[in-house]
Amino acid sequence: MTLVLTGGRVVTSLDPVELVDADVTIDGGRIVAVGWGDPDPEGSPAAVQIDVAGCLVIPGNVCAHHHLYSALARGMPYSLEPPRNFVEILRRIWWRLDRALDEETIRASALVGGAAALLAGTTTVIDHHASPGAIDGSLDIVADALGSLGVRSVLCYEVTDRDGPPRAAEGVRENERFLRTRRPLARGHVGAHASFTMSDETLSACVELADRTGTGLHIHVAEDAADQTDAFARFGRSVVRRLADAGALTERALLAHCIHLDGADAELIRDAGASVAHNPTSNMNNSVGHAVVDRLGPHVALGTDGIGGDLFAESKAAYFRARDDDVDRSIGWPLGLLAEGARLAGRVFGEPDLGRIAPGAPADLVVLDYLPPTPLSADNLAGHWLFGFDASAVRDVVVAGEPVVRDRRLTRVDRDELTADAVRQGARLWERLEAVPEHDFQPVGG
Repeated sequence: MTLVLTGGRVVTSLDPVELVDADVTIDGGRIVAVGWGDPDPEGSPAAVQIDVAGCLVIPGNVCAHHHLYSALARGMPYSLEPPRNFVEILRRIWWRLDRALDEETIRASALVGGAAALLAGTTTVIDHHASPGAIDGSLDIVADALGSLGVRSVLCYEVTDRDGPPRAAEGVRENERFLRTRRPLARGHVGAHASFTMSDETLSACVELADRTGTGLHIHVAEDAADQTDAFARFGRSVVRRLADAGALTERALLAHCIHLDGADAELIRDAGASVAHNPTSNMNNSVGHAVVDRLGPHVALGTDGIGGDLFAESKAAYFRARDDDVDRSIGWPLGLLAEGARLAGRVFGEPDLGRIAPGAPADLVVLDYLPPTPLSADNLAGHWLFGFDASAVRDVVVAGEPVVRDRRLTRVDRDELTADAVRQGARLWERLEAVPEHDFQPVGG
């Protein structure tokens, strides 16, 4: 099917910002032309046209670090003593929730989170999954749920020793099994929780699998000071140095957070060419500190760490949090992070033009119903992005050439039915959660 978006203003690139008035012609899942022309040349199949006059067409956003399994936690009841620090947040909330998950709630979480991402203009989700009571096949459940919506994804299972060596080994096997599968819209990483919940043997198993499959390790790094304290207490070195010594720090690695680092750690990340997922909203919510991302190299992208899939909101949070420390922070800085997220996903998919609206690029794009109250140009797009755009402007979403949101409605699934099932599964998950005690894992020195 040939699809033509007619009469719009098109942001062909976020870094550098490029803006043109043009039609966008799509065929075979790819952009074939950006410019004015006849969408139905003689002898070709009739094109499906979408009128985007008065709208802005942008590349689809990429969430560089998500936890879709948290999607049913909104409003979740809580009966334990309030957590006083990050480790207690994990032990009393998230490590209870993940143990309560089963196949039905994994699927519902992925559907809810994936649908929210699409409706907010996020076309690719890089996810970090955990379900210790339902490991085998869990990544298939997530991939199939996201695929049914039309979301592009990069998935991994969170390997950890906090639930014992057998489950750690099962997590490694789940990553390996999923990496052998092939879906049009899904790829894999090797997932790992964090240094402070991993033995040397488990970390080595993850690194060996990543090397053997040509993929990268997706791992939380120094999100909290406890991660560094544990690394020095158990291994006599920093988290980043431990990863480097284990062979995990490569250009394929994806390091989430990277807050409690020193200059030597940052230099190791830069020299390795590793990617970093910056999650400012989550960092503030957990009160773990603020990543000094400027020293981490060029491969810094934006993630949400499970707090939704709205990258418009996350890019604003990133900017205003950074601006609070540095009044000289460039207004275009968040657009560079978003563009790097697309480049990161493109490297995993072998699609270097992902994130661009240009001939040959994968057709992942978003139509914003945005009427600017002031002139809009390439020079001031960042100002409109931060002070004008939000997810409510998302009208249409195209992934791999297929419209998966039209007129603010999902095209592949009934959202009302999806939500009704999520309410049922959420209630059941919360009931299961009540029987799960606080996790007893504690980092060394924490």
